[in-house]
Amino acid sequence: MSTKIETATYDSSIDNARAPSSPMLKSVAELAGRILIAGLFLLSGVGKITAYTATAGYMASMGVPGGMLPLVIAIEVLGSLAIMLGWNTRIVSFLMAGFTLMTGVLFHSNFADQMQMIMFMKNVSIAGAFLLLTVNGAGPLSLDGKSR
Repeated sequence: MSTKIETATYDSSIDNARAPSSPMLKSVAELAGRILIAGLFLLSGVGKITAYTATAGYMASMGVPGGMLPLVIAIEVLGSLAIMLGWNTRIVSFLMAGFTLMTGVLFHSNFADQMQMIMFMKNVSIAGAFLLLTVNGAGPLSLDGKSR
């Protein structure tokens, strides 16, 4: 009596998927994804510049020294531009993930308020996107891709 064991292998890699896909479509989607995720931070950083005093006051009311605001603006503006351009993407996206989680904890941790809970989960989700960038890199349509 013989027993035969059959095995199946499953490849979940998007690069090896059976669905029709082109390298150009993948590259454009990576670029668009970087622009979309980082655009939020660019707009937020510029908004903090235009409402500097109000933002510093809000930070102080949450227990964060208003003197930290220039650093926050630099992280948001320069970090988002680096992500959009695909420059040192793995390092910058890892740092932006940490920044995003930290701001969620500092500014959106009143979980009794449903809106604050939603804002916290938004930050967690954005951090997840940054961690995907950390692992996968920026792709070929980036300064990182041009240096290969």
